[in-house]
Amino acid sequence: MYRAGTALALFALALMQPTSGQAQDLRLTLPVDCEMGATCFIEDYVDQDPAEGQQRDFACGINSRDGHKGTDIAILSFDALEAGVDVLAAAPGVVLRLRDEMPDDRLMRGVTSENACGNGLIIRHDDGWQTQYCHLKLGSISVARGERVEAGDVIGEIGLSGQTNHPHLHFNVFRDGDLVDPFRPHAFGSCGPVGASLWTDPPTYHNTGLVTAGFSDRVPSLDEVTSGAARIGEGRSGAPLVVYAHAGYAQPGDVLRLTATGPEGDVFARDIVLEDPKVSQMQAFGRRAPEGGWPVGEYLGEAWLIRDGTVMAHRFTHLTVVN
Repeated sequence: MYRAGTALALFALALMQPTSGQAQDLRLTLPVDCEMGATCFIEDYVDQDPAEGQQRDFACGINSRDGHKGTDIAILSFDALEAGVDVLAAAPGVVLRLRDEMPDDRLMRGVTSENACGNGLIIRHDDGWQTQYCHLKLGSISVARGERVEAGDVIGEIGLSGQTNHPHLHFNVFRDGDLVDPFRPHAFGSCGPVGASLWTDPPTYHNTGLVTAGFSDRVPSLDEVTSGAARIGEGRSGAPLVVYAHAGYAQPGDVLRLTATGPEGDVFARDIVLEDPKVSQMQAFGRRAPEGGWPVGEYLGEAWLIRDGTVMAHRFTHLTVVN
């Protein structure tokens, strides 16, 4: 069982374990200054399936990752990251610990299990509750250890520190040192209908999601995407550039948007209307290399799943093109 005892343990996400204990009293407000479905969305929930290699969120959906121990609130662009997106205290309390020394580095150089949270802090609340805020921007933490904060106070900004390659807040809730899922606080290790939570204004849950997205040098099969064989992190200048996405539980009329940008700007943008979506499906789009090949450098791919103008899910992927 995970126990909060030292700063090292509290910032080592890999050591966290869930609890089935009762959760009471704490009430949470959204810890990011953003609008759900417009400027941010919940990318991953706590994994409620204890089996290795399997994952399910609190509502028995697909929106988690194997062994994921928190709630990820993601923003939709690196431009927003640069402009600054505030992280907010989710409840009144006192700052217990903090770290603000790690660079914002999507390549995660120097990241270990002991500093995977990156820059972040822990707030102690009444009755044994704590909340933890990870991957904050270097130099953005605006509170001090021992300082009293109220719900909604700005405590930092979303960054790229620690074990992450895309801008989001990893948010954890603990009681008496044990991990609690704020969406299903009374029954950890199980899932079911959306019910009571710790949120004062619970974010709307959607079972629709993007399992993964990536770059490839061809249009892959679903099996290749599922196994990971399709993904490339380094491409050749003369090879095709393809972005793929694996979607789950899309609805008719949902739009899957696939885009790629590179050193010289936009490479492509494609909207695919899912007229007859399956429970699980893969879509891809790409372009052949131009005469002379793609410019060498970094490329950013994005997959968006949009319903009636609301972002259901979003994924970033990165590729380095070499000669």
